[in-house]
Amino acid sequence: MSSDTTSPREQWEQAFNASPTRDAEFTTLSGIPIDPVYGPEDGDFPGQYPYTRGPYASMYRSRLWTMRMFAGFGTAEDTNWRFKEIIKAGGTGLSTAFDMPTLLGLDSDDPMSLGEVGRCGVAVDSLSDMEDLYAGIDLGEVTTSMTINSPAAVIFAMFIAQAEKAGVNRAQLGGTLQNDILKEYQAQKEFVFPPRQSMRLVRDTIDFTSREMPRWHSVSISGYHIREAGSTAVEELAFTLANGFAYVELALAAGLDVDAFAPRLSFFFNAHIDFFEEIAKYRAARRIWARWMKERYGATDPRSMQCRFHSQTAGVSLTAQQPEVNIARTAIEALAGVLGGTQSLHTNSMDEALALPTEKAARIALRTQQVIAHETNVAHVADPLGGSYYVESLTDEVERQAEEIFAHLESLGNGSLLEGVITGIEENWFQGRISDSAYDLERRLNAGQRITVGVNDFQAGNEEDQIQLLRITNEDEQRQRKRLDSVRSDRNQDAVTEVLNKLRVEAEDPEVDLMPTLIEASHAYATVGEMMNTMAGVFGRHVEVPSI
Repeated sequence: MSSDTTSPREQWEQAFNASPTRDAEFTTLSGIPIDPVYGPEDGDFPGQYPYTRGPYASMYRSRLWTMRMFAGFGTAEDTNWRFKEIIKAGGTGLSTAFDMPTLLGLDSDDPMSLGEVGRCGVAVDSLSDMEDLYAGIDLGEVTTSMTINSPAAVIFAMFIAQAEKAGVNRAQLGGTLQNDILKEYQAQKEFVFPPRQSMRLVRDTIDFTSREMPRWHSVSISGYHIREAGSTAVEELAFTLANGFAYVELALAAGLDVDAFAPRLSFFFNAHIDFFEEIAKYRAARRIWARWMKERYGATDPRSMQCRFHSQTAGVSLTAQQPEVNIARTAIEALAGVLGGTQSLHTNSMDEALALPTEKAARIALRTQQVIAHETNVAHVADPLGGSYYVESLTDEVERQAEEIFAHLESLGNGSLLEGVITGIEENWFQGRISDSAYDLERRLNAGQRITVGVNDFQAGNEEDQIQLLRITNEDEQRQRKRLDSVRSDRNQDAVTEVLNKLRVEAEDPEVDLMPTLIEASHAYATVGEMMNTMAGVFGRHVEVPSI
């Protein structure tokens, strides 16, 4: 029977029946059978364009979301131990947090790194650190996400090099590179090169992975940091999707076919505390992405139209006061991510407003996901809130307001989202919108118009002793610096000099994909700082003009 004569439900049933199903009893605790989806015969269904109700027909009936816990601290050996503990506790994917020097493309012995090595993530200076970071972990089986942006191409090259040294072909590697440089200028500020030169490196990673790494997501377009900087949910959604469209236009301008790279683009959203608004945000994101990819950019592959995303509970919602209450906040936010159809999820630990998470706090955060997955039954039905008058109305309104933002950016770029986004960055439009939204929320908190438990109300218990925290010491930093000295003394310096010269020459030609040479430099044990400084000599360094 052709799709012209089958109803939406019949089409959904065909796709659902072709999907594997988890070995589970799909009933309520009282024994009432739970259908995999609910809705009218002629309504929207999961796995059908425009994917409002989810990218896959079977959703979590087929497989649960990936429980991808974010971790990184101290040295690579320290974090490797934490990775293995996460896997032992039932984590199904890894997500690597790098320290501030690494995020800014600095080596651990750079004067600017003093006091910051290993503090907010793991220190990675060379291939030697990357080898220790993933030692004993089968990267052909465990998918890996790396939260890195300006030095993303460099860190990615080191990741590929260490996998190959471990006998894993690059085509087998599965995971995600955040690599979303646009939101750095808008929100997080961990940039190195000017925007247009940075976009060249993003283009190179998209091109390289589309040719050689079919299981790898080359860009995780991130709204998380935009929201953490103070944006509203609508601004998070609109700015993130606009950045995504900018990357699509970048790749199209480089001559890539949309269906060759778009399936490898993924998204990273915040799971914030306004429960229903968050669910509506995810549903609107899928619908907008599908429509734009099909109608504006000519995608024909359904995977190009499916907005697949990772979510992380809101770090900015965590409080230093009464930190145990953060467990409740995280559970509510995680549930919003699941009911919104996330493909992977990280749950923040209760102590992260104070320090990097302890092993116990991280385990509780993972257990929170496992309770949602295995005890609540919410994973048994796709889009269970679809059809709710409130959620559907919110979804429509989030979409409408987002489209207004897209129209403004198009006007800035004379019809081009790529130019509009870059112009918006250069003119501080994004930064101004986020600043205004952050100020408005803070004003309402100070006025008592919005309550944060333990901060501006319900403060009994704030005086109690704080929980045990993870401490990163100066000895850890010295240990990392000595390791870097050892790498430099043991490597072939002539080989390093030669490959860095090659990198400089290729960086001067905007048509060259730099990824192969960055991988070569990684194998030679060139450091992050050396590769970044070589490219900065060609690209220059970005200095933001303050908003007035």
